[in-house]
Amino acid sequence: MVRRKRKEQSNSVRALITKVDPKSPISEQYRTIRTNLQFASIDRQLRNIMVTSTSPAEGKSTTIANLAVVLAQQGNRVLLVDADLRKPTVHYTFRCPNTKGLTSVLTKQAQLEDAIMLTDVENLDILTSGPVPPNPSELLSSKSMELLLTSTTVPYDIILLDTPPVLVVTDAQLLANICDGVVLVVSSGKTEIEQAIKAKELLEMSKAKILGAVLNNKDVKHSQNYYYYGKN
Repeated sequence: MVRRKRKEQSNSVRALITKVDPKSPISEQYRTIRTNLQFASIDRQLRNIMVTSTSPAEGKSTTIANLAVVLAQQGNRVLLVDADLRKPTVHYTFRCPNTKGLTSVLTKQAQLEDAIMLTDVENLDILTSGPVPPNPSELLSSKSMELLLTSTTVPYDIILLDTPPVLVVTDAQLLANICDGVVLVVSSGKTEIEQAIKAKELLEMSKAKILGAVLNNKDVKHSQNYYYYGKN
């Protein structure tokens, strides 16, 4: 049983619109993503899902944090893991310390149950990145990482992993083939078609199960509502 630690949090977490304004149109679109994920795999439950992007600043960390909230609001026991060991952000989003986390667990400097933190969202826990390591790729491709994701003793229905952009480093590809599914975030007006195609090809080379893509930052004034997923 994971030992949880209550932490102080601000009530005004700007990025988590699904928490502060669950009735907003944007929150509704995150629930649509949640529903689509549930329909993405009929034959088996998706437990380990990673979210990545083609390049930096396309909204993947905001997307995965809000997705974690709506999944938890549905009653799932959710663990959000910051696997972006090069530019971690989960501890900023949830306003918590990052003195120990995923890297501490993988290097056996801390036990998993000691590194996981409780959020003020019911059913949602987080595992921050921990100290930035010199060898993130080696850590993410380690047997310890695979065991963390596949162990049945980790008591969560869904584990979400925030990973670095696909076209920048190999980290996302290393995790893709040990996750049950991958969601790719692209940014309207920023992500080039060639970049999205290349990212898809790299994930497929890693034998990833691509569940779909989230279009972020779409200008709602010039779009149909059902194509609008969110704006940071």
